[in-house]
Amino acid sequence: MHIVDITLENAQQLLIDESFTRPVLVDFWADWCGPCKSLMPILEKLANEYQGTFLLAKVNADEQNMIASQFGVRSLPTVMLIKDGQPLDGFTGAQTETFVRQMLEKHLPKAWEKTVQQAEDYLAAGDFTAALPLLRQAADESGQQSNIVITLAQTLLELNRIEEAESLLAGIRMADQDAHFQQVLAQLQLKKQAAKTPEVTALEAALEKDPTNLDFMYQLAVQLNQEGYYRKALELLLQILQKNRQFSDGAARKTMTDILAALGKGDPLAVEFQRKLFTLLY
Repeated sequence: MHIVDITLENAQQLLIDESFTRPVLVDFWADWCGPCKSLMPILEKLANEYQGTFLLAKVNADEQNMIASQFGVRSLPTVMLIKDGQPLDGFTGAQTETFVRQMLEKHLPKAWEKTVQQAEDYLAAGDFTAALPLLRQAADESGQQSNIVITLAQTLLELNRIEEAESLLAGIRMADQDAHFQQVLAQLQLKKQAAKTPEVTALEAALEKDPTNLDFMYQLAVQLNQEGYYRKALELLLQILQKNRQFSDGAARKTMTDILAALGKGDPLAVEFQRKLFTLLY
């Protein structure tokens, strides 16, 4: 429902109650009003274009003069934007589509805000995998708003993707390092401590002594993958393939493709290393 006609019977529900769910654009008009007839098609077009992001409520001021009087309407057309039960913005007289659109854009939720809400629904249900691409999208569309990036980092930690979370948190400005940031940073430190297993430490030491040992390199990549250091694991596997494409009967290539598949189609890290693998092999 994008467009409705207002009467005394539905005014409370559609003008006031509905405005707590979404903005309501109220158009006071009359049959004899020429400017009203030029404005209404613009409002109807925008209501249909925005597909229910706001409700267009049309009030015939002659037939519903009590409602018009309650809203203090003195000339036609009069347009008001109501949100949370209160008039928020508006104008009188015929206006261009550009003018109306600009007024709406100031008050309507941004596309990325809806995406964040969808992601938060998934997070509340514990579905971090489904929330991840939505948060990436919202971060990009919002110009990397810090609160979204911090939530994205927290979600990556839940998925054991420690390196990516650490990289995102490192990019948060000092001014945006709020309580939520500190909480996620503490979670990151705990994850990093838990991930530094004796096996990883021993393999790193062995590889430092013998940096060309492909067996050590492969074992370390497997351990790092298990601990959530996907980028480091993929980089090691790529190094192995650069030196020996058939290492251990193709084990390095299989492990790498398994990690990429687990990251998921369209994941930025997966896309990056799929390209590198393709370039190397073909």
